[in-house]
Amino acid sequence: MTTLTDRPNTALVVVDVQQGVVGDAHQRDTVVAHISALVDRARETGTPVVWVAHSDEELPRGSDAWQYVPELVRRESEPLVHKSYGDSFEGTDLEDVLAAAGVGHLVVAGAESDACIRSTIHGGFTRGYDVTLVGDAHTAGDKSAWGAPPVDQVIAHTNLYWRFQAAPGRTAGVVGTKDVTFTG
Repeated sequence: MTTLTDRPNTALVVVDVQQGVVGDAHQRDTVVAHISALVDRARETGTPVVWVAHSDEELPRGSDAWQYVPELVRRESEPLVHKSYGDSFEGTDLEDVLAAAGVGHLVVAGAESDACIRSTIHGGFTRGYDVTLVGDAHTAGDKSAWGAPPVDQVIAHTNLYWRFQAAPGRTAGVVGTKDVTFTG
């Protein structure tokens, strides 16, 4: 029940599953396979798939590291949103893309759980979207050398707190890949 009027549709938002982002990510192959299954299911139901790609000094646009992983192939008709901040809405045309498709509900998957995923789910929620995080379709690299918990704990914590996110007129939740249903 999004707070965005006349926006009954759902979109799958795939965030930063780029070679330089997920190359050494926790359970990379499993997460990419889950995202691939979500993309296939979204396409089968006519649900928009929106791809987000990060770029910065360490991940220059167009470089090999910037490219999406080869298992995930964007169709030419599917929007590619370019970002340079954690939140996929900041300084991008994501809001325009979603508004044009009448989207008020986001299903989010990708990387990194403790950065761009977290920023994007919060960014969408505070902008009035219903936001569903696919709990087994996001990942991150190991940042324990800088004091972060192990990645499996980062993912578990993100899933835990997002289950209990609440605000007037919006819903948040976490589901597994097998439980995601798209209605177009």
